[in-house]
Amino acid sequence: ISSAASDVYKRQEVNDKYTQLLKHHKALELDTSIQGRSLRIMTKNYDKLNDTYELLLEKNKALLDGNQAETSKLFGNLKESQAALQKQSDALEKLRIDLEQKEKNLSQLNSELDSRAKRVEELEAILNRKDSTVNALKSKVQAALLGFENNGLTIEQKNGKVYVSLDESLLFKSGSYQVDTKGKEVLQKLSKVLEKNADINVLVEGHTDNVPFKGSGTIKDNWDLSVLRATNVVKILVESSAVEPVRLTAAGRADHLPIADNSTKEGRSSNRRTEIILTPKLDEL
Repeated sequence: ISSAASDVYKRQEVNDKYTQLLKHHKALELDTSIQGRSLRIMTKNYDKLNDTYELLLEKNKALLDGNQAETSKLFGNLKESQAALQKQSDALEKLRIDLEQKEKNLSQLNSELDSRAKRVEELEAILNRKDSTVNALKSKVQAALLGFENNGLTIEQKNGKVYVSLDESLLFKSGSYQVDTKGKEVLQKLSKVLEKNADINVLVEGHTDNVPFKGSGTIKDNWDLSVLRATNVVKILVESSAVEPVRLTAAGRADHLPIADNSTKEGRSSNRRTEIILTPKLDEL
């Protein structure tokens, strides 16, 4: 009995332990299942996390690459900007130098303009004095030749000079270069005016019409006639006063400077003339 009871007891003990082991096994299976599920979830999460990490690494690498490219671009732009700035600086410096030179030139030009303005003022003053001299001279000549003006003699002021024009009939016979009595009277009165105005130069021009000179001896053509007439007028002016010969010039123009139409009698008559041109000396100029 004791042995049987002992076996029962042992069997019961074994069953209890087996039951406990089954419970423990089930608990372990449950726990293992839970842990397996958790492990799978964790593994899945890990995989996701790892994927995310890899993605972040790729994005970070791309970002770094992009930043490097952007940095290179910015650096390139910076170099271009520096080059452009240097170019502008060089251009500005050149402009500054050009401006300084232009200011220097302008200053020099202003100085020259001031100097020229003074010269112009001086010239205007001289020309005004010359005009006054010419006006006064014309008045003196008109007063001296009052009885002859408009009677074969005209007095005109132009180009800063006084022109005394004498018709052929007032001085010479046709084809002659010898001054007649009436002509000498006119020239003597004019010589007295010239004597009192030593600052006047005198040019005597002989003119003819275009009709060829017909004659023999000293006079061969209109050139000879015009020159000889001018020369004789000069001689009378010198002989009749104290006019210095150096102030007088004789010139022959022949028929090459007409003042009227040579195709008419009146025109040819006007062209046969002697002009005495009175010019103030321009030593001041």
